Amino acid sequence: MKTISSPQNTYIKELVQLKDKSRERRKTGTFLIEGKREISLALKGEYTLDTILFYPELFPVEDLKHLTEDVRLSAVEVQTNMIEISKEVYQKLAYRDTTEGVLAVAKSKSNRLDDLKLETEHPLILVAEAPEKPGNIGAILRTADAANVDAVIIANPKTDLYNPNIIRSSVGCVFTNQIATGNTTEIIQFLKKQNIDIYCAALQASIEYYTQDFSRATAIVVGTEATGLSDEWLDNSTQNIIIPMQGEIDSMNVSVAAGILIFEAKRQRDFK
Repeated sequence: MKTISSPQNTYIKELVQLKDKSRERRKTGTFLIEGKREISLALKGEYTLDTILFYPELFPVEDLKHLTEDVRLSAVEVQTNMIEISKEVYQKLAYRDTTEGVLAVAKSKSNRLDDLKLETEHPLILVAEAPEKPGNIGAILRTADAANVDAVIIANPKTDLYNPNIIRSSVGCVFTNQIATGNTTEIIQFLKKQNIDIYCAALQASIEYYTQDFSRATAIVVGTEATGLSDEWLDNSTQNIIIPMQGEIDSMNVSVAAGILIFEAKRQRDFK
């Protein structure tokens, strides 16, 4: 097994760039995962691991054996390199304050609309337009996983899905959801082609969300807190919906709003 002890190692410098730079992730088609749970979820999501790096004082060899067994049992049959790293190297690569001692280099997925597999007759899809904060994206993905939606679509993304902050804030749910990205125009065309109703969370020409029937094929669309949804979404909406506010403000965090709307759809479907 290979060992790397110097943070100045060329490969380690490349991994630091992979952690810090979206450009590097796009160029190489790879990204860095930190944490045992996140790596396990990536394997369940059929991501291919290129390399596993571990610091044995935090992640002992016995734990590595269990993880490598998960790799062998994963749906993707591929050889994964194992590298033992020093404390200094691990601290250079680790992103989180909490330490688990294990990281992996994984291969990105395409996340194209054409790759979405909608296997139910009445899919439930969550669409988020132009979310900027990785923490909000992560929270949205956690909500989507909790509700077991059929897909999450990010319109006009401002950051790549494999940003370490998204992986961390989603607690690995970036790997458990079926996710696609695209621009607003092509996503609307995709939804209409699939005969999926479009419900836009908006202040304009809206009615209370709980009055609508979300048991049919449904896409719930949320925008940013600052600007809401673009006119293109509102012009193509089946119905604009609103969450009634009883306080002084007229909006809430986008991930909270998405959770309320998605779980109303789930409630309706459970009692249908």
